Amino acid sequence: MKVAVLNYTGSVGKTVVASHLLAPRMNGAQIFAVESTNETGADLGLAVDQLRGEHFGRLFRELLTRDDAIVDVGASNIEDFLNHMMRYEGAHEEMSCFVLPVINTGKAQRETIKTVAALAELGVDPERVRILFNRVESSVEDEFPSILAYAAKTGEVQANPKAAIYENEVFELLADLRTTLADVLADQTDYRALLKAADRNDHARISQLSNRHALRALAQPVDRQMNAAFAALFA
Repeated sequence: MKVAVLNYTGSVGKTVVASHLLAPRMNGAQIFAVESTNETGADLGLAVDQLRGEHFGRLFRELLTRDDAIVDVGASNIEDFLNHMMRYEGAHEEMSCFVLPVINTGKAQRETIKTVAALAELGVDPERVRILFNRVESSVEDEFPSILAYAAKTGEVQANPKAAIYENEVFELLADLRTTLADVLADQTDYRALLKAADRNDHARISQLSNRHALRALAQPVDRQMNAAFAALFA
């Protein structure tokens, strides 16, 4: 499966989706970051091939040789990415799916609708355009009425309310520690024992170990939530 993660607006969690939701569940798929300014999966220790939107030709050739890939398109590069995609006949068909993360601000929802419309103009089948509701506080239906109404009215996008990632401090901790959820789950270190043995005056060490222990406590339930979101996204 080859998935592009994109949105005209920034700060909606594209890299979180690529690194923590998709990468661990897509057969070790290579991540291609079409980005020039913001964080990518490389900042979390993942193997990422980074390029810019105008390098679409190179990306297209790479995708032709792969069964699985994740393309994380930064907001600063989406215009170039889509413009160059239009120059290659049927290029969008190389992608199995386009995933659009969105958060519950008015601007993010408007820009997401703009992204859906741009993909429809390219001729992308609505079945291959999927909304991922991100940083949900409690209810997708209450927090994303514009997206759900647009999807129901136009049929241009799949918007399953169960394809959702809920607000959780785990993602800030992961970013601070420059690690991934998958790495935390694989880590067998006994941080509780290390905390007990640590010098009480070594505040930096205590803070680091405490954060690692907190991550361990959060990781399993968040991973289960991610599994459910992934299943709903590609149902």
